Amino acid sequence: MSRLEAKKPSLCKSEPLTSERVRATLSVLKGIVTSCYGPSGRLKQLHNGLGGCVCTTSQSSALLANLSVTHPILKILTTAMQNHVSCFSDCGLFTAILCCNLIENVQRIGLTPTTVMKLNKHLLRLCISYLKSEVCGCRIPVDFSSTQILLCLVRSILTSKPACMLTRKEIDHVSALILRTFLLTIPENTEDHVILGKSIIVPLKGQRVIDSTVLPGILIEMSEIQFVKLLPVKKPGSLKVALFCASLSGDLSDTGEGTVVVSYGVSLENAVLDQLLNLGRQLVSDHVDLVMCQKVIHPSLKQFLSMHHVIAIDRVGVALMEPLSKVTGTRPIGSLGSVSPSTYGSVKDWCTAKFGFKHFFHLIPNEATVCSLLLCNRSDTAWDELKVTCQTALHVLQLTLKEPSVLLGGGCTETHLAAYIRHKTCNEPESILKDEGCTQTELQLITEAFCSALESLAGSLEHDGGEILTDLKYGHFWSVQADSPSIVNWSNLLSRCGCGLRNSQEELSWSFLRSTCHPFAPQTCLPHEAAGSANNLTLDCFTAKLNGLQVAVETANLILDLSYVIEDKN
Repeated sequence: MSRLEAKKPSLCKSEPLTSERVRATLSVLKGIVTSCYGPSGRLKQLHNGLGGCVCTTSQSSALLANLSVTHPILKILTTAMQNHVSCFSDCGLFTAILCCNLIENVQRIGLTPTTVMKLNKHLLRLCISYLKSEVCGCRIPVDFSSTQILLCLVRSILTSKPACMLTRKEIDHVSALILRTFLLTIPENTEDHVILGKSIIVPLKGQRVIDSTVLPGILIEMSEIQFVKLLPVKKPGSLKVALFCASLSGDLSDTGEGTVVVSYGVSLENAVLDQLLNLGRQLVSDHVDLVMCQKVIHPSLKQFLSMHHVIAIDRVGVALMEPLSKVTGTRPIGSLGSVSPSTYGSVKDWCTAKFGFKHFFHLIPNEATVCSLLLCNRSDTAWDELKVTCQTALHVLQLTLKEPSVLLGGGCTETHLAAYIRHKTCNEPESILKDEGCTQTELQLITEAFCSALESLAGSLEHDGGEILTDLKYGHFWSVQADSPSIVNWSNLLSRCGCGLRNSQEELSWSFLRSTCHPFAPQTCLPHEAAGSANNLTLDCFTAKLNGLQVAVETANLILDLSYVIEDKN
């Protein structure tokens, strides 16, 4: 009998945040995510030292997927980020940076975790109630009768991902395509509940971004040989469609663990082929015009269908099965037996198309709630980044349809919110002190730590050593180049604020970000002002940012409240 190693006791570490190693590790993670933030964020290359693909990105989803963390506190933070991004797609870096800023700032204060958590939750409630209120100065309602705000939102997402390697003209082109793709998924006749269609991103690497396009229906890639062999015959009216998820190749790979009993002298291959041809005869007698199969169709069955002017497309793949079923109205057929006529569907038409060096079968639906976004880019790395960015933008548009509001981007929401919280706690402290049972000093310390975390987050958008200011009227974010003179008339040097809504030629006064100034009530902007500047606005997704704010504060509270980390080393 082999000897067993004695079980090791669990390793207990008290007050983990007081450890210099833990602080250094958190600081490194904060440095990584902060340096990726915004349109001028620096790219990261992630790769396995043993080989494999190299990922070049500044996106939180790609960073988290390729970043390996081992410390339990880092796992809490990265897991919270991943959960947020999996649900909302956007504002992952925002969430991580704000969480790290809160942890850092609160650690310097030295207050008890109970007091910190209580006041952080109160300040979070203040933020949420303000952002959802009608008087909010950084939230703009979305009017779906105009596309300008939506285009600005999509353009802001594309601009913030430098690894896509897009020019301004390409950003405008792809933004319009993404918005059109989203609009094509909205059904024309809607009842109480809108059920969105589906968009499919079709890759075309090595081509110009400007060649990207969107088409209603589904593009199915095929070889040049298949492309040439397609029947040129066109039938007027809709086409009857059969969709198979079972293999029509004639093999017996799907028999499971059962035993196949074959009588002596019977050819199994011929028997299966006869069954396939019988299936083909039924399809022909049912006047099916188009047969599509997720897997492989036997050459003999293909030839039989072709002789009877039935188009056969195989190897469509599992990813297209749901969209094909939605477009055609078919129920995927999973057996080779008799097919029920109720499983058939129909399409309006089909055609062949060639884009770049690829050939496609284009299925045109009766109602276009499924569309294909043919996405081009010059290299594999840039295309991969652009694909994820387009998916994020489409998801953000869906969230905006559900909650028709956007937030000012470019750091203006953060600085405006910080100004609001400072003014609120300075002018109405009595209710907070009474409700939360804290002292005036504790409230001031936590408020300053909270607001400073928001302002530091906005300051993370500047990566080139420039100065950052905030105006004392609206509380917006303003950036100045690093080589600017120290004493200057700011109105002459500044152009527009971070979100693009405010002009420096207004009667404004400025202060350096995080400098000591008297708390003020930031003024609101009117919706018609935002509509007038809609072509130049930088915007953020309201739903994603609101959830990111909640996740950041709650995760920071959780980490700050940790008194022990217990690790099982067995």
